[in-house]
Amino acid sequence: MSLTIWHNPRCSKSRQTLAILEESGQPFTIRKYLEDAPSRAEIAAARDALGLPVSGLVRKGEKVFKELGLKDAGEDALLDAMVAHPILIERPIVFKDDKAVIGRPPEAVRELL
Repeated sequence: MSLTIWHNPRCSKSRQTLAILEESGQPFTIRKYLEDAPSRAEIAAARDALGLPVSGLVRKGEKVFKELGLKDAGEDALLDAMVAHPILIERPIVFKDDKAVIGRPPEAVRELL
């Protein structure tokens, strides 16, 4: 039963989610996903753990989303874009075993604790 957070230290929701994990006292791993970008397979596994379509993991407000014209993109194109531009991955995502939650709101992480 290990916890991992895909964390962006510049994101307030990610920092708030991290604080909840720290307060829980449970051991966890921090993955700064902008520096250590997830592979296509890891993003697909995140999709499965979250039970969402790939479009549910994409930050549609990011500048690069608009620049790449991803509004009507299919799942394969979105996965490829997230691999190439990890800033497009919704944050934070917390994983525990085969489950995951997006920390929006940060309190959502409590369902994994």
